[in-house]
Amino acid sequence: MSDFLALPRLTLGLLLGFDAALLRIIVLSVAVSFSATVVASVLGLPLGAALAVFRFRGRAPLILLANALLGLPPVVVGLTLYLLLSRSGPLGALGILFTPTAMVIAQFVLALPIVTALSHRAMEGIWRDYGDDLLVSGASRLRAIPHLLSIGRRESLTAVLAGFGRTISEVGAILIVGGNIAGYTRTMTTAIVLETSEGNLAFALALGLVLIALSVAVSACAFGLEARSRRTPRRGTA
Repeated sequence: MSDFLALPRLTLGLLLGFDAALLRIIVLSVAVSFSATVVASVLGLPLGAALAVFRFRGRAPLILLANALLGLPPVVVGLTLYLLLSRSGPLGALGILFTPTAMVIAQFVLALPIVTALSHRAMEGIWRDYGDDLLVSGASRLRAIPHLLSIGRRESLTAVLAGFGRTISEVGAILIVGGNIAGYTRTMTTAIVLETSEGNLAFALALGLVLIALSVAVSACAFGLEARSRRTPRRGTA
């Protein structure tokens, strides 16, 4: 009982004392998740907009696939990448297994369907409202995509935040391809699993509180952007 009562004090001490090991894990986690989200956004936002703008054979299956992969199991992604990146795998020559690069790739694979699907849903409505005006003004469908993303920038940012929320809380895939190496590939989620199993509850709880704070901040931003988009009328195209 005394150990349990001392837990909040020890946890607060780690947080307020800016424990070096704690900070390294937090910085690595944010860096990996941010990198994966940026790459997923650069590809996913225009891809989602393109699915809303263009009409072509196979479009419906691609939209279905993007939405189906929203629930992609992280451990399956991790296993697949492990097989590809292992020494005997087709990409083994790259030598990136058990590195932060492999973790970024795993989180990118998980975030891309989220960003793409949410971008498509938002841009489809915006295209209905502004598509004809853009085409009449001389823009091709391809050139209209940046304009759509600009008009729906709040929705685009919401999709990006959703992707970041998925990556920052991910554990299964990065544990498989990263190896949870201390000081190198250990993130908040993988460290929580390890520290809890070893009985270092104060350290695990401190990481958990930081992770919760980040998740709440991301959710609050997404909610605020959505509420603002409902209150604020869109500006039309030039």
